[in-house]
Amino acid sequence: MPRRDLPATGAVRADGENRSRDYEDKDAAGFRLGIPGDGRSSLRSGVARLDGVVPAVGSAQPDCGTLSGGWQRSSGTGCTDGGIVGTARGSGFDAGPDFDCEVPPNGYAWWYIDALSDDGRHALTIIALVGSVFSPYYARARRRGFADPLDHCTFNVVLYGPNGKSWAMTERGRNSLSRTQSQLTISRSTISLEEGELSLFIDEIGVPVPRRIRGTIRLRPLAVGRTTYRIDDVGRHLWHPIAPAAAIEVKMTHPSLQWSGHGYFDHNRGATPLEDDFSRWTWTRFALEHGSAIAYDTKLRDGRNVSLALHFDPNGEVSRFEPPPMVDMKPTGWRMKRELRSEISEGISVRTLEDTPFYARSAIGAQLFGKPVTGMHESLSLDRFRSRLVQWMLPFRLPRRA
Repeated sequence: MPRRDLPATGAVRADGENRSRDYEDKDAAGFRLGIPGDGRSSLRSGVARLDGVVPAVGSAQPDCGTLSGGWQRSSGTGCTDGGIVGTARGSGFDAGPDFDCEVPPNGYAWWYIDALSDDGRHALTIIALVGSVFSPYYARARRRGFADPLDHCTFNVVLYGPNGKSWAMTERGRNSLSRTQSQLTISRSTISLEEGELSLFIDEIGVPVPRRIRGTIRLRPLAVGRTTYRIDDVGRHLWHPIAPAAAIEVKMTHPSLQWSGHGYFDHNRGATPLEDDFSRWTWTRFALEHGSAIAYDTKLRDGRNVSLALHFDPNGEVSRFEPPPMVDMKPTGWRMKRELRSEISEGISVRTLEDTPFYARSAIGAQLFGKPVTGMHESLSLDRFRSRLVQWMLPFRLPRRA
């Protein structure tokens, strides 16, 4: 069971850190993509609906194909816990997003939202990125030296529903970027804080089939996280679960749809490229009867592991818990290795949602705290992302309009 050895409120920056927010002190995490079809889990008080997406715990994992390749578990040289970082500028939700945070050369910052409709038929994922971590154009610029993250920005918007998926991830240059502490705009899409709620206006063109994705979204936090954690050993890569539980209202004109549900909102930032410091990571978000839990496991370039296992109650209070062992899941069609924190090793249910050469996202059914749980899981291989072949493939889904 969880042990309450963390404060209910913590810090976004270390005490005494100056306004420049230097980075001397990481689901998605990669392309944190959502659930096609009938559902997606959410971090909220109560078990998230994944009807038709996650089979019951105890069912067999579906066959993932017979492609050859893949890689084996690398040997580690130790394990350490991710640590707390510092204090927010103010109190409450308004102090959290920090849209104008310092992003150093070759670094990144992203703000991630996911949501599931109350009827389980719709889902979405939205990621606003400054220094787009999986951009082949940004990677090419970094290979030439210090690259400007503000010149590689994007809104990744993915809508899922009974009629299929809408996807947009067009990269823009710095002339398309505008930001303050409370608002971030990239081209025609905007995310901002208004009266304690997160408001989004989305206006993007989908790929690979060009079609407009346009509408408004409002997210109201039901629980607020005020603590930022390092997901590496020294604090170059930080993660802030801002709203582990939230209510969301979605009104889209293109495609025409309207729904409400429960969602999640977090923020990641880093001073160096992910592939420089990590070889891979695993991230799982469990929906519990009361609150939510997150297991975050990263493997550093030197082979060491950094792990976080956090429980959030409906009031937003956070506590550490002892994570269960890693359990191997079947690899994906691209032979991506997948591992999961679970108290059972047999009967884990898995449905692959996103399957790429270097990234996989899955809906899972497992066991935590002695009870069946559903959740979202991602596996990321930064070794594979480094491949020139993968870099060559990426522009087909990630166009650039500088």
